[in-house]
Amino acid sequence: MSEPIITVDHLTHIYQAKSSGPLQKVALRDVSMLIERGSCVAIVGVTGSGKSTLVQHFNGLLRPTSGKVIVDGIETTERASDLTLLRRRVGMLFQYPESQLFESTLFADVAFGPRRMRIGRREVRRRVLAALDMVGLPHAEYALRNPFELSGGQRRRAALAGVLAMSPKILILDEPTVGLDADGRDEFYAYIQHIRREQNATIVLVSHDMAEVAALADRLFVLRDGQMVMQGEPRAIFAQVDTLRSYGLAAPPLSELLALLRQKGLAIPDATLEEAFSSLRDRNLLAEKNRS
Repeated sequence: MSEPIITVDHLTHIYQAKSSGPLQKVALRDVSMLIERGSCVAIVGVTGSGKSTLVQHFNGLLRPTSGKVIVDGIETTERASDLTLLRRRVGMLFQYPESQLFESTLFADVAFGPRRMRIGRREVRRRVLAALDMVGLPHAEYALRNPFELSGGQRRRAALAGVLAMSPKILILDEPTVGLDADGRDEFYAYIQHIRREQNATIVLVSHDMAEVAALADRLFVLRDGQMVMQGEPRAIFAQVDTLRSYGLAAPPLSELLALLRQKGLAIPDATLEEAFSSLRDRNLLAEKNRS
């Protein structure tokens, strides 16, 4: 295993109602996980499973009730932790981020974060133009456009550019494609893959949709009622169709098909979808050759 960039050690988080006495809600209970530097992981679970609460510990928006969270060498549980430095290293895109666009030009909106970092004007300009290009909004065409003239998918990518312009080492995407159509989702995730390749960023996806993250994630973490109930490579997780269903999740359709074929007695290897279908194709070719 390569060097972890995020370490979560027996994390418990309890929400305490300040105005109504001892009312408590345990949002996370004894969660432990490691996220490797440069990887793309997905944290999945149904609504209310604790996904958003978990990732808000990664940039110090929340602090543990007990346990530890260490992000790129910064322990967030320490009161002396430099949260400003942490939040420069961890970029977070919440649901419907385009609702936070407010400037009159795309350039000004994307520049908002870097300008608050008090870096030079030339560096701000360089970062903004590079971020727009990275998300498929070429700066020569889009920098001076009004964000509200763009399509929904373009506004979502503009919001992503605003996060990228901060040059984060870790990019957290909380249900990033909610509300987009199929083409918009595919396009958005294509740019995420491009960003990972070009910047070697660590990507953390938060989703309830297993099919959506199937082609992206190196590792899956499954939460249920605030507890980590499964973690591992996608192929191993997707093979446990019945277990996922008991947690309110559905494996990608092709994984469910392979599971059904195994139940029917076909000896399909526990492999990636591509490897499994390659095995089936080779078996069919061999059977046809024997028949001839």
